[in-house]
Amino acid sequence: MSITVNKKAFHDYFVEEQYEAGLALEGWEVKSIRDGRVNIKEAYVIIRNGEIFIVGMHLTPLSTASTHIHPDPTRTRKLLLRHNEIMKLIGKVERAGYTLVPLDLHYTRGRIKAQVGLAKGKKQYDKRADAQEKDAKREASRAMKERQR
Repeated sequence: MSITVNKKAFHDYFVEEQYEAGLALEGWEVKSIRDGRVNIKEAYVIIRNGEIFIVGMHLTPLSTASTHIHPDPTRTRKLLLRHNEIMKLIGKVERAGYTLVPLDLHYTRGRIKAQVGLAKGKKQYDKRADAQEKDAKREASRAMKERQR
């Protein structure tokens, strides 16, 4: 079950591989995510000291979550992956010019997971070609509906 999707990622990047990662979250963050107060449009993934972190994911804190903490909505959160997956991603990002982008947040067996994509950036002409292809499909489906009537 999806919580939020980063549509901008598929517009700006060619996503080649996808990985499911756990998130190291605090209690108030889980409550906010379950309430749907999360945004990953401006988020990105970095590699630091052999660990992977998501930066810029905005979680709006609930006013009823806690009285004794002062939440930081955009703090850096650690992504939890297997060691061999992390090493593979580090190699691809450093050598092959790939980027790691957050694609969506979803539930897997009651746990909150992040879908991370190994991606290459699109050029402007690639984005235009995708838009033209999408328009052509829309026109074709519209014509087929008209023809069936």
